[in-house]
Parts: sequence; structure tokens; C-alpha cells
Amino acid sequence: MFTPKYPPQDTAPPATATAPTVHTPAPVQPAPVPVAPASNRPTVQLTPGSALALAAGGGAVVLVVGAVLVSMLLAVAITGVSVAVAAVVLRSMVKDFNNHR
Repeated sequence: MFTPKYPPQDTAPPATATAPTVHTPAPVQPAPVPVAPASNRPTVQLTPGSALALAAGGGAVVLVVGAVLVSMLLAVAITGVSVAVAAVVLRSMVKDFNNHR
């Protein structure tokens, strides 16, 4: 039951050794490199002033997005604290109501 079952021996005839054939490849011609057509669109050139304005604009965007995210986090925290305070007050009122019955 626990003895291994081996597959039968391969019955193919043994391979005969053949002499290797010599293959000489034909010379390869390099493919012509395609040339991109000249674009008639104007190119954007950044001057030091425009690069500085671009960096300042990017920094302003980062600051605005950060302020919005922090304010949303603060709003969630304030809401959580107010719900917790309301739960404590309601629990106290229910306990007080049940004790006076």
C-alpha cells in the first residue's frame, strides 16, 4: 500500500550521434533608423522666472491640499469627541432615570 509506484522504463531506441552541421549566417544589413517628422508646435522654454513661478505654484497647491486634509481630519476628530460626550450624558441620564423609578 505504501510502496512507491515507479513509471515503466523508457523504451525509445537510443539516440545516435550525428555530426554537427556548420551554419554560416548571412551578413545582416542594419535597418534604417526612422526619422521623426519635425513638429510645427511651439516648444515650451522655461526661464528662471517661470521655473520659480511654477515651483511656487506647486508649493501652494501642496499647502492648500494639506490644509484641506488636516481640516477634514480635525472635523472627524471633533465629531467623534462630541458623539462620545453625548453618549456619556445619555448613559448618565438613563441611569439616573432608572434609579428614580
